[in-house]
Amino acid sequence: MLDLKQDYFALFGLTPAFRIDEERLEQAYLDLQGRVHPDRFAHLSDAEKRQSMQWATHVNEAFRTLKGPLTRGHYLLELRGVDPAFDTNTAMSAEFLMEQMEWREALGEAREAADEDVLDELARHIRQNTRALVEELGRQLDDTVDLDAAADTIRRMKFLEKLQHEINDALTALES
Repeated sequence: MLDLKQDYFALFGLTPAFRIDEERLEQAYLDLQGRVHPDRFAHLSDAEKRQSMQWATHVNEAFRTLKGPLTRGHYLLELRGVDPAFDTNTAMSAEFLMEQMEWREALGEAREAADEDVLDELARHIRQNTRALVEELGRQLDDTVDLDAAADTIRRMKFLEKLQHEINDALTALES
């Protein structure tokens, strides 16, 4: 029924690109899930049930990957043979490194002071920066096809995602 070796874009009938039609992705996902959901195979043999579980898992993984800008960008780089090297390549511009230090310091101070307003402002600022990086990544992957720059942008987005989680954790801790 499904070819588990085809790339995620082909699975959903999308052109491999960063900028995708998210409504089309959602609809294709729902259609595929309807076809491969394990409940539809409950009356069949154990082997067919296992196969439907593999299909459903593959479809879910593909959807999660293409749904998020960071994971979609990373996946596109992988398809194009580029590893963003999250763990080994930490080289970033001095400007971004300074900004990281300032954000980390602000987060630490806001946590210490239990200042929800500062945490909210920091979260807003991080979301704003992330949106700008998403736009930049779209240009790098779809327009200029600058894969090295895209890998750098992905690393920056990964950092901001981690920082956003830390801010959210701090806000949650204040609420409890």
